[in-house]
Amino acid sequence: MTPSILPRTLPGLLWLHIYLFATLVSAYKPLSDSFLRAIPPAGPEDFDIKTGKLLAPILIPRVPGTPGQTTTQRHFVDFFTRELPKWTIEWQNSTGTTPVNGMAPIPVENLIIKREPPWVKPGEANLLTLVAHYDSKSKYDSRKQIMEGFIGATDSAAPCAMLMHTARSIDKYITQMHDEMAELQEGGTVEMDMGVQILLLDGEEAFVDWTSTDSTYGSRRVSLAETWESSYNPPSSKFYKYRTPLSQISVFMLLDLLGAASPRVPSYFPTTHWAYKNLATIESRLRGLNLLESTPKEPFLPDLDGAMGKYSGISDDHLPFIGRGVPILHVIPSPFPDQWHQMTDDGEHLDMPSVKDWSKIVTAFALEWLDMMEVWTEPGQRKMS
Repeated sequence: MTPSILPRTLPGLLWLHIYLFATLVSAYKPLSDSFLRAIPPAGPEDFDIKTGKLLAPILIPRVPGTPGQTTTQRHFVDFFTRELPKWTIEWQNSTGTTPVNGMAPIPVENLIIKREPPWVKPGEANLLTLVAHYDSKSKYDSRKQIMEGFIGATDSAAPCAMLMHTARSIDKYITQMHDEMAELQEGGTVEMDMGVQILLLDGEEAFVDWTSTDSTYGSRRVSLAETWESSYNPPSSKFYKYRTPLSQISVFMLLDLLGAASPRVPSYFPTTHWAYKNLATIESRLRGLNLLESTPKEPFLPDLDGAMGKYSGISDDHLPFIGRGVPILHVIPSPFPDQWHQMTDDGEHLDMPSVKDWSKIVTAFALEWLDMMEVWTEPGQRKMS
């Protein structure tokens, strides 16, 4: 992540998302207090740095082309296969050449994990897209001619574990919504056919110094963003069709560098400032209900009542997507954590209350975005048919 110039946008795709955002804004229903209280906490059984079944297996060096990459991939696949079997798992694989090891190619392997309404055909659902990179930075020791891997706890083991927690937390509500909509025969409209996909991207980190060619191996060029832009969905009989997988993304919510104490995450982009404000409102409400554990001097998301977002110049996996007109909600602190790109970015330096709070905030945001108040029953009330 380094300063960058804002890339070009494609007007057609941008207008498509302006239309989609207007639809989502009109349908957006905040979660009730009782629903917020029902969101499961991120407990030590999942987030303990030594034994937590979500986080601990990722707290290893995860450099592309190394055994750590394979171990981490297996952890993700085993989790979704075992605990969330209704989610589909797809690989998007390529290779990249790096400035080390004689420009030998390395495997770049992105994971696309998706839950869509069971009645939709490919290309028919708009997708809340939750994103983190799972690779960790390496440092090339020219004297030893070896790569030394970082743990990268905030960058981005903890965000990956947060997304796993989010997926498991929202899964039963997605199932309930699909069952109720199928019973009422309500599926088949653009507004209601929402799904969620989690992108666990590979090769975000530079091998030497961050440049346009030594970084974001998984998201750019011949990999995911370009592939999705040039891949066309099959014809659909619906009155409105998403031509490519890229155009199905309702918002690209990228988590990075999360897990240190007292983060400050500004609003970066005017086109998604409304979504940022919804995220910040969720944090504010959770704090007001005493449902968060951290006690920062200011909110994690301080621009709730501030001005519209302003582009930050931070380079990250969003760049190939924003350059193609995709709306970006970038959840990354500014300034970066003190441990950024240091060997001290490990489990011991995570602030666990902050890790747990981000997990709950992101889960609540996903539930709101997917309109889960439609299936929530307030305590003491019967579900209306």
